[in-house]
Amino acid sequence: MLDRCPADPTGAFSRVRRRSSPRNDERAIVTIKTPFRVLALAAAIATAVVSPGLAQARNQSFEPLGATPTFRDALRGSVYGNVLAARLASNVRDTSAASVYWRAALRQDPRNNEILERAFVTTLADGNVDEAGPLAERLIQIDRGHRLARLTLAMRALKAKQFQTARTHLTAAPRANADLTSALLIGWTHLGSGDAQAGVAALDRLTGADWYNLFKNFHAGLILDAAGRRAEAGRRLEEAYKQDPTILRIVDAYGRWASRAKSADDARQIFAAYDKVIPNHPVIVAAQERLSQPGGSLPMLVRTSQAGAAEVLYGLGSALSRQGGEDLALIYLQLARWLEPQQDMAILSLADLYEYLKLPRRAIAVFEAMPESSPLYRNAQIQRALNLEQLDRTDEARKALSDLIARNPQDLEALQALGNIQRARKMFGEAAETYSKALALISDPGPQHWIYFYFRGIAYERTKQWAKAEADLKKALELIPENNARGRAQVLNYLGYSWVDQGINLEEGLALVRKAVELTPEDGYIVDSLGWAYYRMGRYEEAVAELERAIELKPEDPVINDHLGDAYWKAGRELEARFQWNHARDLKPEPDDLPRILDKIANGLTDNPVQTSRNTGEGPAPKPN
Repeated sequence: MLDRCPADPTGAFSRVRRRSSPRNDERAIVTIKTPFRVLALAAAIATAVVSPGLAQARNQSFEPLGATPTFRDALRGSVYGNVLAARLASNVRDTSAASVYWRAALRQDPRNNEILERAFVTTLADGNVDEAGPLAERLIQIDRGHRLARLTLAMRALKAKQFQTARTHLTAAPRANADLTSALLIGWTHLGSGDAQAGVAALDRLTGADWYNLFKNFHAGLILDAAGRRAEAGRRLEEAYKQDPTILRIVDAYGRWASRAKSADDARQIFAAYDKVIPNHPVIVAAQERLSQPGGSLPMLVRTSQAGAAEVLYGLGSALSRQGGEDLALIYLQLARWLEPQQDMAILSLADLYEYLKLPRRAIAVFEAMPESSPLYRNAQIQRALNLEQLDRTDEARKALSDLIARNPQDLEALQALGNIQRARKMFGEAAETYSKALALISDPGPQHWIYFYFRGIAYERTKQWAKAEADLKKALELIPENNARGRAQVLNYLGYSWVDQGINLEEGLALVRKAVELTPEDGYIVDSLGWAYYRMGRYEEAVAELERAIELKPEDPVINDHLGDAYWKAGRELEARFQWNHARDLKPEPDDLPRILDKIANGLTDNPVQTSRNTGEGPAPKPN
């Protein structure tokens, strides 16, 4: 429901596009604070029963196990085999396979209530709401207050325009009147029954945290607007807008209302105020373009109860998706899409959640559902391409981005994404050309453009064009805002280490790397850069101290382990050096590095070694699952 960052067109409360795999990657680093009300929201509504199998997998990062089995195939196995396979599939978040195996196990052991619940939850999480409905019916025979089953049946009834039945399910869950999700959805069922006033009253009866008023006013305004009670709708939407004028969905709804109830100029002022905080958001840009047309007014954001319920589930699911409530968020977003398959914000939010869960194949499938008519279509295509790259489908990714750029040569984000892919694939010459095309479109670079100079500087440095690289890195350092500690540390580290590595500006370079470490003391890659800078300067004891600290922060990185081995050797600790090199070998280093590491294990460090990969502090390259 909420949008606070231009890199996040989904409308989530505090989500940013989470692309910062820095050593070879490719995306801007964004720091954002989480509003307190979002944390409270996650705690307040994450009360539905969620499969332990899904919960166990929260920190996993795997794609599905393989081709999803058919239900008939699964029935050929034993109940114990199906349960084991279902648990394994759940642990890697393969909800498609988990659903098949749990449902097969349920067919084989129909009285097992635990299997029933897990079959229901995984089927729902997979987006198969029609199949989950009968399972929900069975669950409420066992537990009449099962919240998630009641929610599913309520949404099925609402979609069938059986609004009283939907309310019956929503009010059957414990403390329904105090539950934000239930109260908002009950309000929309009343609109479907033709009684908007009863819907608003249901919202106003909701008690809880102060920030509940934001949701109450927003949805009350939408309900009243859909019912044709324009003046009352405006008052409630205005209250929500005053409470927080930086929330995309509220701004969009209020601006749309103003374009019809007041004037196009009033709507433009609302959108212009948002644009000052978050420039060039595609939804706002599309609204402004439509207002500039003759007789341009904007339709209401939500017209029906079904769309209103989808709005509720999208907003809450989007809020939960980054606050430790990913499992419930997945279910809410799947229900939202089932109600309104073309709801572009729900599509983008669900795909973004799959990205966060490191399931690029699922993300790609959802991005492909984005309607071309949506102002978010271009964003979805860019993200789809980046997910294709995650799966090593680089040619497809580059073609998708090249097609976008051909349609709009001034698409900065598409150019940046293409440059990032080229850079990740060590196509540094092509990456520099792509970033140059992007920078040629920027007549007056501002703070938001530092990343283009930084990335082009990396590409120039890797193609041994140091004069150009140095100029770009200095420009990036000049532009980057002081409060962007992470990004500033990246640039300081790259520039400072490059000087040290080349044997120029040694003290100044070392000072820059030290400053980078001060800004991000828990970044193992940047601490490694400081240690390696000391090594290059012949200060081996200091190098050992910093590299040991880097290992504590990033024990799994082969480059850091290799660097520490070299430092140990120079410090006269040869046994420890060989141990560290052996460890680097076992951590699957880059193919170009492995022969050098093996040679050092066999022969020790020669006087003029060819060093392994330089660690610039950008983090590990993303690898497909």
